[in-house]
Amino acid sequence: MKTILALWSVLLTVASAFAAEPSAPLRYWSDTWRGWHFYEEPEPEFEHRAPPPLRPARSRSKPLPNRPAELIEFERLQKTLEEARHIAVMRPTEANVRRYMELEAQVVARASTFADMAQRIAWTSPELDPTLQGRPVNAKALEVFDQLQMAQRSESIAALGRDHVLLFFFRGDCPYCHTFAPTLQAFQARHGIRVVAVSVDGGSMPGFADARRDNGISRTLQVSQVPAVYLAQPFTGVITPIGFGVLSEAQLLERIAIVGTAPTAGGTPLANR
Repeated sequence: MKTILALWSVLLTVASAFAAEPSAPLRYWSDTWRGWHFYEEPEPEFEHRAPPPLRPARSRSKPLPNRPAELIEFERLQKTLEEARHIAVMRPTEANVRRYMELEAQVVARASTFADMAQRIAWTSPELDPTLQGRPVNAKALEVFDQLQMAQRSESIAALGRDHVLLFFFRGDCPYCHTFAPTLQAFQARHGIRVVAVSVDGGSMPGFADARRDNGISRTLQVSQVPAVYLAQPFTGVITPIGFGVLSEAQLLERIAIVGTAPTAGGTPLANR
């Protein structure tokens, strides 16, 4: 009878535990009937993982157009030649070097054939002949070209001389200035643009008896080397450097003609200095 009562008491204890925590797992301390030394692995904890993002459907790639067979052959030859060269450099045996040289000879032969064909086309098509475009290569034609170009530049500089002058900075003790002065004299007489000489140290210069003393303009323009030539437009005050050191007449023509097409390019108004 006592045994039945004890068993009934245990059952009531288990039932009350289930009623108190219906969703919680039973622990050994609440289940005395399982014994004090009963070992039970903890239940695994399930983490809530977000579903993986949906991958966009891959668009079907358009089929590549058929490439010309010549391009495929050229790329194959280029790759073969490059690989043969690398092999010959890393292992320069007679066989490897010979193979590379044979491939290179094939490429040179193809290039020579192309050059010959290009020349034939250029001879019969003046618009495609590079020797007829720009500066010629023939000595006689080059002489005529230079004369025409000098005449055109001289005309443009004469027009430029209507409202521009050349500033010639010099020192009386500078041998390069004395060497350069006759060139500027001839340039002034031939092309009709006035040269205004400015003495940095107060010295004189043959051929420029009316040279002006420096009133600080060389410091304003940061003239650090003489002889120096600047193109100036007195009405606007824009002054543009032409060159330093001894220049030839051809160099003066070229530089002034280029700068004269855009007088403000590279120049700075003197009032802003």
